[in-house]
Amino acid sequence: MAQVFPRSADMWLRLALFILIGGLFALFAALVVLDRSDYITDKGWVVQQLVPFSHEHHAGALKIDCRYCHDSVEVSPVAGLPPTYTCMSCHSQIWTGAQMLAPVRQSLARQEPLRWNRVSELPDYVYFHHGVHVNAGVGCETCHGQVDTMPLMYRAETFTMSWCVDCHQNPAPRLRPRDAVTEMGWSTSHDRQQLGERLIRENHIETQNLTDCYICHR
Repeated sequence: MAQVFPRSADMWLRLALFILIGGLFALFAALVVLDRSDYITDKGWVVQQLVPFSHEHHAGALKIDCRYCHDSVEVSPVAGLPPTYTCMSCHSQIWTGAQMLAPVRQSLARQEPLRWNRVSELPDYVYFHHGVHVNAGVGCETCHGQVDTMPLMYRAETFTMSWCVDCHQNPAPRLRPRDAVTEMGWSTSHDRQQLGERLIRENHIETQNLTDCYICHR
């Protein structure tokens, strides 16, 4: 019986299948890497604002407490943004003619709020309550980074589901005394795990159901 295909045909078929399967795996790996990259998560990317507000100057050099501007952070799901009169409580006295602050002065004169662009934005299907985290002892810099070193604000963390779950599985090392929640660069000589476990007991923080779906998806 005559041989229809040459002996090399089987080798070429195997090589083609190997290249196809290898290419699919490479494409999948590339998509996984891209999905977790800063390009997708926006981590480290500066968000442009109408007014170039510097946390480095206000929170760093001037030591203004986070709660002066974000005054609802301890009681509300949202941290809150300062109304124009909060800004003008200082800038009606200093830097009164600065060109970069013209939008602030116009906002006050027209009684129209400033439009800030969100930096740390979560999807609509994620429920997050600032007050719960702050009162539990989660420091501002845990999620937002050391804003006192940021001339312009950027997202310090990925805010992916796995990043949040890592904390919910073992929150103790991320906790600190409540009076140190807004302190940037906070450190302690105590073991963070042991300190956190003590704070959980003292502040009666419920940790049993933190990884249940309904905690973040309601």
